[in-house]
Amino acid sequence: MFPRLFPRALAAVILAAASATALAAAWPEKAVRVIVAYPPGGVSDAVTRAISEKLGERLGVSFVVENKGGAGGTIGMNEVARATPDGYTIGFSSVSPLVLSPAIRKTPYDPQSDIAPIGSVMVSPVVLLGIKAFKGKDVADLISLSKASPGSLRWATSGQGSLGHLMLEQMQQAGKIEVTHVPYKGAGQQLTDALGGQFELISTNMSPALTTHVAEGTFVPLAIAAPARIASLPKVPTFNELGYAAANKMSVFGFFAPGATPAAIVAKLNTELNQVVATPEIQKLLVDSNNIPATSTPQQFAQDIRDELASNRQLVEKVANLKQQ
Repeated sequence: MFPRLFPRALAAVILAAASATALAAAWPEKAVRVIVAYPPGGVSDAVTRAISEKLGERLGVSFVVENKGGAGGTIGMNEVARATPDGYTIGFSSVSPLVLSPAIRKTPYDPQSDIAPIGSVMVSPVVLLGIKAFKGKDVADLISLSKASPGSLRWATSGQGSLGHLMLEQMQQAGKIEVTHVPYKGAGQQLTDALGGQFELISTNMSPALTTHVAEGTFVPLAIAAPARIASLPKVPTFNELGYAAANKMSVFGFFAPGATPAAIVAKLNTELNQVVATPEIQKLLVDSNNIPATSTPQQFAQDIRDELASNRQLVEKVANLKQQ
């Protein structure tokens, strides 16, 4: 019985493969919606728009960017997860909504089945800065000021469940201090309020605007989460150097599609994306904003996300104030 069925099954496989190839060849036939999981004004917004413009040029359709910020990127990623999986809605985000937020609280999407990783774009160092309301000059001053007046230092992050939030909690635990968390929806408003002196500390991804304010002395860099000190801030120690290895976590950013998006379309997007990121213009944009270009296959990106989620679930169990209902 089985040998008789084999040719029919083989024919079905061949037909499915041919259909997938045809689908990928035809896509895209109309504009593609690109959801960036953060508000306007930050480096993620700038990178999304620059890459989307080049993807549109290569593929002959418009890639229309929409900002859906909030909840550490989970609002935007939920928009991607719930979209029709036909290749006409994709998203740009850090991996935090897939590897950190689900470890902290229940998310409206399944990070493994509802989202299809397309490919990574960059690794972004996270820097801790003191602004004009901060009366110290380094992490040692942060610790001493906080111990002298628990809760008086306000620390702004890009949201609940963000890497900045994890960094904050790790510092509180390791340094035996108490600070006040000020979560934002993203980097744009966070930077505006920093310039207005609305808090003392800010942890955020590097960006050209941030680099300018540091150079002008508006912000004082205290520590950076990176593999090593970065060229633009050679005097700023990493969290590893300061003895806070658990806080030395960087953001990985990339593009994503709804989970059931045909693999052939995801593969085509990945190929185009990797070629765009390799262009001199995008490389310069990333390097000038102190980000590290980093591309991948969908399979590599998905495996990295699975590994990081498993690691963060173990970590969150050990860190006070992170686990939520």
